[in-house]
Amino acid sequence: QVHLVESGGGSVQSGGSLRLSCVASGAPDSGFCMGWFRQALGKEREGVAGIRSDGTLTYADSVKGRFTVSQDYVKNTLYLQMNSLKPEDTAMYYCAGDDYYNEYGVCGYTFWGQGTQVTVSS
Repeated sequence: QVHLVESGGGSVQSGGSLRLSCVASGAPDSGFCMGWFRQALGKEREGVAGIRSDGTLTYADSVKGRFTVSQDYVKNTLYLQMNSLKPEDTAMYYCAGDDYYNEYGVCGYTFWGQGTQVTVSS
């Protein structure tokens, strides 16, 4: 059974930074893909950042240039460095993962964590 646990959320002022982490326990030793999503109150969940099977990093347009995703495949840990945070980044942030990619090289995202709250004040 795979369990994803996020950490690193908190409250910061606009312009501040946070680094989120997500540890995947019970995941295969290799080939486990992960990505970040977020859901603001009253809004639909959206993809924030991911890593394709060819290593390409993908980002939502709203976070490009401010957020950086990285993954330690040995530790099965996913990170999200968030800089220049804005109030509109306020949301519950979730990591998701899977042990397969679809035909487009996108992670399957079967497994989900419980989320970590990020609140950015103006």
